[in-house]
Amino acid sequence: MDSVSRIVVVTGFGPFRQHLSNSSWEAVKELKIIGLGDDVDLHIMELPVSYEIAKQKIIEMWETLKPQLAIHVGLATSSKVIILEQTGKNKGYRDRDITGRCPEANCCIMDGANRLDSAINMKTLCRQLSQLESDVIFSRDAGRYLCDYVYYVSLYCGNGMAAFIHVPPLSKALTANFLGRVLQKIIQEMLLQLQEILCETQ
Repeated sequence: MDSVSRIVVVTGFGPFRQHLSNSSWEAVKELKIIGLGDDVDLHIMELPVSYEIAKQKIIEMWETLKPQLAIHVGLATSSKVIILEQTGKNKGYRDRDITGRCPEANCCIMDGANRLDSAINMKTLCRQLSQLESDVIFSRDAGRYLCDYVYYVSLYCGNGMAAFIHVPPLSKALTANFLGRVLQKIIQEMLLQLQEILCETQ
């Protein structure tokens, strides 16, 4: 593959509510240090917990970088496991962001489909990751807050070439370095699956 087709973008979120240090961004920063391999041009981006600004950044990312795959990482505040999200939903965004706002009409994209699925098969991925050091589960409900919102916008802009990973809060056992290494393994498996998908369509 050429270098352009191997561009991968991974995003995390900034602080919100009582979470002054967001484990998603801390893990993504660790991922940047260890990388995804010599054949992957890894870009990372911190997204503010603001519907309007996050949407603008996602649209700009797809227009300028044109990644092969965009992976968005978010904090699941009450989880102790890694959650792979299959689906982004378009409507029902009534929780206010850090600016006190909701999206226009409480939706991601006017006239967009009610839901969009990732090209990555998350159930298959969960089975492939059964030997991972951390438990990994499958979900179709990313929560209808910034995580779900960003995921839908990215799936829409990237024609399904996006994925979403929910990570737990940081703890003594779940350090940023540990989560970064877990992200590395998950994303490398995603890229292998995506390569198979692209080969089948050629």
